[in-house]
Amino acid sequence: MTLTRFVRALGATALVGGLLVAGVPAASADQVRDAQWVINYFHMEQVWQISKGDGVIVAVIDSGVNGTQADLAGSVLPGYDPSGQGLDSHPTDRHGTTMAGHIVGHGHGDGAGVVGLAPGAKVLPIYKSTAANTDAVPEDIHWAVEHGAKVINMSVGGTMSNPRIGDALSYAAQHDVLVVASTGNSGTSLESPAREPGLLAVGATDKNNVIWRNSNFGPQVMLAAPGVGIVGVGPCDGSQYCMADGTSDSTAFVSATAALVRAKFPNLTAGQVANRLVKSALVPASLKGAKLPDAHYGYGIVRPYEALTMDIPAGSAQGPLAKPSGAAADSPSAAATPGGAVPSGPTSSNPVPPSSVATDSKTSGLMIGAGIGLAVLVVLVIVILVVARRKKTPPPAPPMPYGGQPGWQPQQPQYPGQYQQPYPNQQYGNQPPPQGYPPQQPYQNPYGQSGNDQR
Repeated sequence: MTLTRFVRALGATALVGGLLVAGVPAASADQVRDAQWVINYFHMEQVWQISKGDGVIVAVIDSGVNGTQADLAGSVLPGYDPSGQGLDSHPTDRHGTTMAGHIVGHGHGDGAGVVGLAPGAKVLPIYKSTAANTDAVPEDIHWAVEHGAKVINMSVGGTMSNPRIGDALSYAAQHDVLVVASTGNSGTSLESPAREPGLLAVGATDKNNVIWRNSNFGPQVMLAAPGVGIVGVGPCDGSQYCMADGTSDSTAFVSATAALVRAKFPNLTAGQVANRLVKSALVPASLKGAKLPDAHYGYGIVRPYEALTMDIPAGSAQGPLAKPSGAAADSPSAAATPGGAVPSGPTSSNPVPPSSVATDSKTSGLMIGAGIGLAVLVVLVIVILVVARRKKTPPPAPPMPYGGQPGWQPQQPQYPGQYQQPYPNQQYGNQPPPQGYPPQQPYQNPYGQSGNDQR
């Protein structure tokens, strides 16, 4: 790719932001890799000496992932498209491919292309919409859990909440899967699903650790990560690479960090992984002494190396994650986690003492006879009441589909008006430069300190 072509691709910034225009540095062997400032920011070379995320599957619920792209080849698993169009692997929008690149990108050739933060992990691509072009995220979460994902990245968002999202998040929590979601790019309150309890919501910062002005905020924000001037896998304006701003990108970096931690500490629960990310986060100087979590930064900015190396107690199984609002599904048992509480009550290794059930034989016989008679009477009364009730009330509605049964089919919504359209891709498309955008020079460094002309 020529120098001019790459600059033109960067000019078509995908998210709500413009380039930072500054001096003209010398050309290098690969402009794409040089433009990835997050490589040095995250100390990726040192991180990879500890963990690359090997063996961890990260589901990317998005617009699909092009697994044939050179920087992603071999790192993308067969996925799922509830619409039946095969968009999980043949996307018409680059957003999901870009997120996958931030997570598992491995570049190509000699120092060329995009590298992700967890190149040893695998991406499970899942399309976000149904055949009827409605929101399929709850169904997607369920499918991701059933197919081995340990982290779910959702760089998607909308103003309305799907009434089934709580049950989906509960299902993920029950199966020890960490769900990470972007807060949104409008500079207002959090979008759904990021505002839902039970997941890890992520905002965006720049290379100076300052919160991006369009990063949505609220009490649900748990972490922040780089999301300004991020180079990613395209295609964009005829090129294979683009530059963009947004909480989508920052969310992918947090998901990748979670994959690194899950590979390094496989016995930690999802909540304990979140705990390591929170406890190792960088607290900006502006927040020193402030009560955390902050509405914009959460507990701070993610630091992968520190998350892997700091001495942090495992903590409770739930960690800092709120309990999901869905029905039934509890978090993983404390008995299965490091430092978890020992379950109380009788077990196979701790049976009920015989003395607690033994009685005099005559007394026992009388009690048994009286008990049988009373039980028969109770059963008759219950049968009469049930028959009478059935005559007065209609049959109950079918249960929600998150009962842990593989291969479930989503029910048609009973109240279509409550279901939003598919989550938009955070305005992350092939957009032309804003009006009045400064003309491009042969090569311009997008990481200077002049103004950021954002829309």
